[in-house]
Amino acid sequence: MPTLAIVGTQWGDEGKGKITDYLAENADMVVRFQGGTNAGHTIGIGDEVFKLHLLPSGILREGIVSVIANGVVCDLDEMREEIEQVVSSGRNVDGLRISDRSNIILPYHKILDGAEERYRGKRGVGTTGRGIGPCYTDKIARSGIRMGDLAEPQYLRERLEMMHPIKERLIEILGGKTPSKVEVEKELLAFGERYGRFITDTSVLINDYISQGKNVLFEGAQGTMLDIDHGTFPLSHPPTASRGGYVPGRGYPPPPSVKSWGS
Repeated sequence: MPTLAIVGTQWGDEGKGKITDYLAENADMVVRFQGGTNAGHTIGIGDEVFKLHLLPSGILREGIVSVIANGVVCDLDEMREEIEQVVSSGRNVDGLRISDRSNIILPYHKILDGAEERYRGKRGVGTTGRGIGPCYTDKIARSGIRMGDLAEPQYLRERLEMMHPIKERLIEILGGKTPSKVEVEKELLAFGERYGRFITDTSVLINDYISQGKNVLFEGAQGTMLDIDHGTFPLSHPPTASRGGYVPGRGYPPPPSVKSWGS
């Protein structure tokens, strides 16, 4: 199997998760390269049904490295629940790798997402309210918190001291309330302590696998018609949801042999 990228050619819900799981049988690595928890992949294995929003579909197969790449925004609560779901089924998540450059969806992102959508009224963009848009906004504005920051408590604290008061004031204007900076910091550090072993520079890892000729499968989220540039703007998704998104989303140029699978 050549290096393969799976993308949706419509508005999502094309069955990418099932196709990814099917093709993962011959893969050495499965890479989720963009999107967030607004993606929903349902996978059936025998009588078991798994509903994954964040973990790569390959996580259910033993011996496969499952990568959450830099183009993904991570909801730590959702990730924790999905990890526990997989572990409770008798499987392990030893092959999970999370990019240290992946931005984190924080509590104030979710609050802002819902508040802004309500403020738009009839002109809403159909957000799922999961904080994905505001998180990508902070990423582009260079004010986000990244997974790698969890290993640097002092730096993390400085980032929160800069951004949290701004978000707190904005949410107050929109009529909401956000958890305190201390609560947010405590939650972030607790996740880092428990799952920090999975956080790494995934662009190097992916490059190594491709250089060794191993089979690498790239799993997209949403669909081409939700692409921020080429889709039905403004009813679209923050990152690039078309084929080109897997290049910046994984952090390494495409190899000459790359093919894409549209579902």
